[in-house]
Amino acid sequence: MVPLRDDNPVRITPYVTYGLIAVNILVFIYETTLSEPALNAFLRTWAVVPREISLNLEGAIIPTSPVPEWITLISSQFLHGGFLHIAGNMLFLWIFGNNVEERLGHIKYLIFYISCGILAALSQWIFAQDSTIPSLGASGAIAGVMGAYILRYPQAEIITLIPLGFFTNIVRVPAYFFLGFWFVQQAFNGLASLNTPIDMGMQGGVAYWAHAGGFIFGAILGPLLGLFSKSSEEY
Repeated sequence: MVPLRDDNPVRITPYVTYGLIAVNILVFIYETTLSEPALNAFLRTWAVVPREISLNLEGAIIPTSPVPEWITLISSQFLHGGFLHIAGNMLFLWIFGNNVEERLGHIKYLIFYISCGILAALSQWIFAQDSTIPSLGASGAIAGVMGAYILRYPQAEIITLIPLGFFTNIVRVPAYFFLGFWFVQQAFNGLASLNTPIDMGMQGGVAYWAHAGGFIFGAILGPLLGLFSKSSEEY
């Protein structure tokens, strides 16, 4: 998959999108400098742990957590579990984020992005409230960007490389089909994960409900923040 082609080329520099990518990469580089015990402690501190969110809502104090649990709804968006994890997320953010940032403007786009990430994490929490598995990654926020994109640019073409054994085939796929299929896949996998034990709230290490929830909230918040305004906001 390569960057999209659409009839509304970006007219502003997507500073926020580039900044988000840079912060994610810097945090990941820091993660690589940690020993395994230190990394596990770092991720458990700053990632979302659904069980701890539930305990906080019940009024319980978690003495082992050095930060308020609600902060992890934001900090978890900048953590990743491996190179492929961050590479895939940053690719999708780079492809879809610039056009959405143009429509919303820098400030609204940042609010939109962080809000989608928070709501995505809470979507996962709803279906795995007693899970002790840390949830992390920018996927939920980026899913929100994708949800806004499919509404604003449904006919934009995604140039996709499809591997066919030793060969690859290049096809142009409409955004509504590519992103629509992605959303259905996340929702289907999320439903399948409901049949797993409670500690497997992230089936196969993927928070499907965060993806689906982020996508839906992105499609809702985008129009509310001016996704379909005729001109970009003043900067």
